[in-house]
Amino acid sequence: MCGIAGVLTSPGTARAALERNASAMADSIAHRGPDDHGLWSDPEAGMALTQRRLSIVDLSPAGHQPMISADGRFVIVFNGEIYNFQDLRPEFEARGVRFRGHSDTEVMLEAIAAYGVAPTVKRLIGMFAIALWDRHERTLTLVRDRLGIKPLYWAKFGDLFLFGSELKALRAHPGWTPRIDRGAVGAFMRHNCVPAPRTVYQGVHKLEPGRILTLPWRGEPRIETFWDARAVARAGLADPLRLDDGELTDRLETLLLDSVRRRMVADVPVGAFLSGGIDSSTVAALMQAANAGPVRTYSIGFESAGYNEAPQAAAVARHLGTDHTELTVSSRQALDVIPRLADMYDEPFADSSQIPTYLVSAMTRQHVTVALSGDGGDELFGGYNRYQLAQRFGRKLAMVPRPLRRGLARLMRALPADQWSRLIDLVPGGIAPAQAGDKLHKLASILALDDVGAIYRRLVTHWEPDTIMPGLVEPKGALWDDTIAADFPGGLERLQFLDQVTYLPDDILTKVDRASMAVALEARVPLIDHRVVEFAWRIPRHDLIRDGVSKWPLRQVLYRHVPADLVNRPKMGFGIPLGEWLRGPLRDWAESLLDEQRLKEAGLVDAATVRRHWQEHLGGRRNWQYLLWDVLMLEAWRERWTAGTAARQATPATASA
Repeated sequence: MCGIAGVLTSPGTARAALERNASAMADSIAHRGPDDHGLWSDPEAGMALTQRRLSIVDLSPAGHQPMISADGRFVIVFNGEIYNFQDLRPEFEARGVRFRGHSDTEVMLEAIAAYGVAPTVKRLIGMFAIALWDRHERTLTLVRDRLGIKPLYWAKFGDLFLFGSELKALRAHPGWTPRIDRGAVGAFMRHNCVPAPRTVYQGVHKLEPGRILTLPWRGEPRIETFWDARAVARAGLADPLRLDDGELTDRLETLLLDSVRRRMVADVPVGAFLSGGIDSSTVAALMQAANAGPVRTYSIGFESAGYNEAPQAAAVARHLGTDHTELTVSSRQALDVIPRLADMYDEPFADSSQIPTYLVSAMTRQHVTVALSGDGGDELFGGYNRYQLAQRFGRKLAMVPRPLRRGLARLMRALPADQWSRLIDLVPGGIAPAQAGDKLHKLASILALDDVGAIYRRLVTHWEPDTIMPGLVEPKGALWDDTIAADFPGGLERLQFLDQVTYLPDDILTKVDRASMAVALEARVPLIDHRVVEFAWRIPRHDLIRDGVSKWPLRQVLYRHVPADLVNRPKMGFGIPLGEWLRGPLRDWAESLLDEQRLKEAGLVDAATVRRHWQEHLGGRRNWQYLLWDVLMLEAWRERWTAGTAARQATPATASA
């Protein structure tokens, strides 16, 4: 695990300048790899590769990068882990390759030297962002893993080509002037993240998951796909498994156990995040089943009961017998993270669970260097509430007269979301979902819609960009692709596919990567091993959500290790009491960033619209916490990264108590 960066520029560039700029790129992402720094350059070709290393496998100098192949032809820098490298290594030893160390990087590099890039990466099990320089052909190749677990950014400005694990690495090079892409800002306002392949900067791109970018020397980049998520999903749906319940559970457990075991291989301590939910509990249970001793598990809790999952996590840990560590986070500790977010995420990013994700990462890093996470289980196994909505009501909704649906929606909006939550919390039996009022308002917003695609857009939309950025022509991505409906006619599979190619890589995995790597913690995600993904698409949709129970196959695996009553509870999510904080300890900080004159001078969003939402939120008439967080994260990012700004960054430390 590490951070990588590189530059390809005019041939004959002075070595000192080339290496100075590459070193600056690496220094900007030193937090990703505090253990080692490597640099390789070829001034005659204008090429420099650099890496900051977090040592996980082969801690010796033999694991140092950039690494040169045994035949001297290829140079590689690599961010990630290859979990089947030990299976591949004997194949090359039999061919006479003499390995210098025991790293996964060296095995992968020799495989590329023998077979080429595409044939090799198709054989890899892992998460990876790879940059490979072919010294003979003078060709640069970039590769990003199938699901988008590891990030990789690139840009080409004339003769200058830059790449890096984070945008700040590209910014560290003096050869370009960053300019904001207003279309990307508009997409951010809808999604709370900037969807790939765009970034917040003009001309700078995210390499999309499952892609290989090839740049011939002094040529133009060419991008090809080595793993097609859409083709995988279509193939799985067309070839459903025909297994009884026991066989399905057996096969899924065997596959997940192998995925977990592979991700426990490291030369440093390994642990797991544990929230007490289905996904993280399954990962922890399988780790415990595969381990000779107690697995280390970590969770955080909040003072606010409605957001505190720590007791459930502790109960699961006690049953499994893990070595469990729990941190109860005060609002002050959480608020202290906020000034770091704009620097951590490089571009506007407003999933507020970024705060607890950072906090659990920071706490976990005090004990281990690697942590397994349960991310991806909802997308693969039908865990989100919107999936149940699509399965139950997708086609039935259109049969209800639209005027009746609109009337019901008005009734649902008659009370603010927080008042609905208080009323619903009075329901006996503890069956009310967390943030019930917000969910009710979200349901109201879709009642007038008939098409599953339109319903999905509404569910994932924060701001309609033209309401917050008048006159903007919004870039259209996968959410408007009409051909997806033909490939995925059922509402459930369509929503799952859209989540897998948008929300999962652009939001969830980005959040986990930045939060964990900010403290040099490697997060591994066994539930989205590509073999598990391919298997999950073959599970009949009616088995994913059975009799109203979500993630049915995954639950059956978990119930073999943990009693159902320990994990069966309403889905909570990984949230914070953001609405309360914005009216309380964050109010002064937010007010400074949402100042009307300041917003007008920035010229990115409509100041009057923002101020109206802010006043309604402060008055308790509406809960606009997520929409306001989008604007706050945009403005905090702009204050941190916009060139030429001299304004002092407002922080929660200046907020009233």
